[in-house]
Amino acid sequence: MHDRMFFTPVALSVGAGHKRMIASLFEMHDFLTEFPPSRRRLSCGAAVKACEAARSGDIPAEAARDALITFAATAGVLWPSDQPVISVKPVARGYGGFPA
Repeated sequence: MHDRMFFTPVALSVGAGHKRMIASLFEMHDFLTEFPPSRRRLSCGAAVKACEAARSGDIPAEAARDALITFAATAGVLWPSDQPVISVKPVARGYGGFPA
């Protein structure tokens, strides 16, 4: 098995306005296995199986990515493309616009 990158990363909400970008099969598998068991749906198992199949070369990585998107949409963790990041850290500006 080897890690393969997605053509386009998947943005997922990981709580309190934080976004996690999933860009590879390894990151996908890591996210799915760390996802709380109480919040998993049937599509989580399907996404894990698709990830493992893609890592072994049985299916394309983009098919596993599609399974991740399906899971994320049903679990309510897919980051909306029109939603901005709401966690912002203010920075005091000093001379020349650089943080003081």
